[in-house]
Amino acid sequence: MGPSDRLVGLRLLRATVDGALAVDFALYLHGLGWDGRAIGTLLAGALAVGLAMTAIAGPLSDRVGRRGLMLAYHGLQALAAVLAVTASDFTLVAATLIAQYGRGANGAAGPFAPVEQAWLADLTPPETRRRQFARNSAAGFLGMAAGGLLAAASPMRLVFVFAFFASLAGAAIVAGLPDVARAAVPHRAPAAATAAQRRKLRRLAFANMLLGVGTGLTGPLLAYWFAIRFGHGPASIGPVIAASFAAAAGASVLAARLAERLGTLPVVVGMRLGGLAMLLALPFAPGFASAAALTVLRSLCNRGTNGTRQALSIGLGGEGRMGWAASLNAISLALPRVAGPAIAGALFEAGYVRAPFLLAAGFQAAYLAVYAWSFRDEPAARPSTRDAAASQETAAQRAG
Repeated sequence: MGPSDRLVGLRLLRATVDGALAVDFALYLHGLGWDGRAIGTLLAGALAVGLAMTAIAGPLSDRVGRRGLMLAYHGLQALAAVLAVTASDFTLVAATLIAQYGRGANGAAGPFAPVEQAWLADLTPPETRRRQFARNSAAGFLGMAAGGLLAAASPMRLVFVFAFFASLAGAAIVAGLPDVARAAVPHRAPAAATAAQRRKLRRLAFANMLLGVGTGLTGPLLAYWFAIRFGHGPASIGPVIAASFAAAAGASVLAARLAERLGTLPVVVGMRLGGLAMLLALPFAPGFASAAALTVLRSLCNRGTNGTRQALSIGLGGEGRMGWAASLNAISLALPRVAGPAIAGALFEAGYVRAPFLLAAGFQAAYLAVYAWSFRDEPAARPSTRDAAASQETAAQRAG
């Protein structure tokens, strides 16, 4: 197993913890007497703290390397798990701010995700990045599915014990990986971004901010919505979350293969249009079963594009500034997400259980329009050279 494959395996491990917490964490707080407004405010505060860390971590990794920062991340995760298991209000707040609990990050390294994305790009040749990033996303989704089932079958507090040991195992994996960026630091500093690169990144940031508002309004409190809307608990919600991520795993691999043949843009836009339709229908679902089915289909359409979109965005800043580009990508998504859980929690408490979904749909529609316009001529969004050549050869054979 190569170094980049070990990073993918690490994503799978962490995603199992994330999947369990995506089901359990808001319900855990709810069981301790926290209302929707308090839960949403805590999750929003955690996103704000994570945003500050993200702004520092990615660019810093271009200069000092990736390994040390990722070791620090896993150490913080272990500390947070110890704090969370005590279940006092103070330690839960501290643990949430440190570990970004409840954000449903699909196994990504929280605010250190840009560091890990840049590291994966370091260890993967440019011509195979689209497929490897898709595999990385698929691993995250499979882990989330396993974690959702774990949450359904185990006591809530046990998840934090599992999170502690997973953090230690993650640190051991990180310690054994080569730090390509660190080796390059003494020989060269990252080149300044060109005007064209900055323009592309500004467009990406604007599109991401629209998407971030939409995901912030729905993602963090989805399990809580199922609980207050249909009166179900982790035993029912866990398998739904698990199925949604399992579907996304298969869709992620399929999306990468389609993007190699058709290009990134038509695949992303087409799949996310399907997800938008599911999002509009979800708040009007008449029962738990129909809402669960819509959740699975929406996850397949939306999350299935994650790896393909990341492979495009990671290279927009140039090879020497991948940590910086990954940070900008993450920050532009996370910044508008900060207010989402607090707004959604307040709306839920006021009885407006459909409003967050409808607001989110409007922002996600705007995201698709901006994304499609911004990258319509981007070379990295086109079919791969190999597949394009094969298509031309096949067309020539048919013509002959």
